[in-house]
Amino acid sequence: MNIAIIYGGRSGEHEVSLVSASGIVRNIDPHKHTVYLIGVTKTGFWYLQPEEERLRITGDTKAVLNIQTAAEHKLLLCPGGGTGAGIQTKTGPLPVDIAFLVLHGTYGEDGTIQGLLDMTGIPYTGCGCFSSAAAMDKEKAKLLWKQAGLPVLPHVCIRRNESAGTACLRAEQEFGYPLFVKPCSAGSSVGAAKAACREELEKAVADAFCWDDKILIEPAVQAREIECSVTGNSVTGPEPAAYVPGEIKPTHVFYDYDAKYTDPDGAALCIPAEITPEQIEVIRKTAVKAYSVLDCSGLSRVDFFIDTKTGCLYLNELNTMPGFTPISMFPKMCEAGGLSYSDLIELLIQEGLERSSARNRLQTSR
Repeated sequence: MNIAIIYGGRSGEHEVSLVSASGIVRNIDPHKHTVYLIGVTKTGFWYLQPEEERLRITGDTKAVLNIQTAAEHKLLLCPGGGTGAGIQTKTGPLPVDIAFLVLHGTYGEDGTIQGLLDMTGIPYTGCGCFSSAAAMDKEKAKLLWKQAGLPVLPHVCIRRNESAGTACLRAEQEFGYPLFVKPCSAGSSVGAAKAACREELEKAVADAFCWDDKILIEPAVQAREIECSVTGNSVTGPEPAAYVPGEIKPTHVFYDYDAKYTDPDGAALCIPAEITPEQIEVIRKTAVKAYSVLDCSGLSRVDFFIDTKTGCLYLNELNTMPGFTPISMFPKMCEAGGLSYSDLIELLIQEGLERSSARNRLQTSR
């Protein structure tokens, strides 16, 4: 089978994508699949990478993918081209049976590339256009979950054309300090900050608006951070599978970008989470419901807070393309549930093909 691994992208998580994709390249079965590497630059151009790049990564367990930008390797997409002609090189079509998406953040897990590939007719791994967009927008995801009766933290949402001062005052009055500020549609804690006073709050709001036109302010509860991996197609398949939950124990003020990716001692990852069997069952069921409410498919990591003062459980967010290195929380939680990293890759490929097949059986004209 011809697999195009697409990585990089126009995102604050570009470098994270390079690391995640490197792990997949090393663990995808070369006896089952022909692998094409497609690197997306920070400016959004697509380039087919030489075979030497794949060999470099598979031959060195510490190597990280690069993106080579030779003009003759620039790619174009053809709407309606399908698996035979949907991706065009300068010398002709690139035969791709499915695209394995490893694009974190904006233009990767926000529904944009999913819609683009839907237009080309190329199957892809992970969530579809709607669920990707809904999960990426934290405000809209919370509204949908709240409507479905799921527990979410109260919040104040500010749009760029609204008065930030009025919203800050409202957050102060409703929640008190400390407060947590984050862009609505960014991942890996990019643009997120904790504020203990009005001066810090105003700075955090200004910084968050650098990353998005809409931001959230929430009470910064003293909480344990619990995560749960989910796979499956919530629309056409059997009930999605939720795996063994894990716990993040950050050593930073919160689990920020540096704690996740640059500080080797930024957090302890505990799998399984040190919670009761009853709590594990509640988290797994809630994770599946959160996944299903957004019509997710393929994979997602569902993140929770457990308030250490009250014991209350809150849905924090759902990440449709979580960190995917062999030591990342998502695959490690799957592994704890009996699904190895290499088998997880195969499952996501199969689920992507099945979702595409089900979509193609739908009638689109009279």
